Amino acid sequence: PSCRPECIASSECNQNKACINQKCIDPCPGTCGLHAICHVINHNPICSCPPKTVGDPFIRCIQEVPKVPVEVENPCMPSPCGGNSQCRVVDHRPVCSCLPGMLGAPPNCRPECLIHADCPNRLACIGSKCKDPCVGSCGFNALCNVVN
Repeated sequence: PSCRPECIASSECNQNKACINQKCIDPCPGTCGLHAICHVINHNPICSCPPKTVGDPFIRCIQEVPKVPVEVENPCMPSPCGGNSQCRVVDHRPVCSCLPGMLGAPPNCRPECLIHADCPNRLACIGSKCKDPCVGSCGFNALCNVVN
């Protein structure tokens, strides 16, 4: 009886097998690294890392760490200071202050006045400030009196 080997060259085997020690076998076992995928293309083992993994497929594939963009958080957005105020970042913390011309303290910054009744009797609410309404109102050497 004549003992003929199964193969002498890989071309004698199916495309997904290789001729190893005169036998048509899967060339993948033991070829690729840990967690790698092996595909046989034209009798040759091709190693690759699966989706969402990285590394050398002949050594090891590891889970890909997603790159999270480093976003600097702005503690003044949205502003914690309230109306009529401004927010500044000092040592990564919000620092609140009233806008120029405003009275009080955040979060309760307010204009000096909204209506004439908010001012002392001799003053009027002009541009959110209690001012003497007589200044520049009357002619030279004229007398101005505030009523109501």
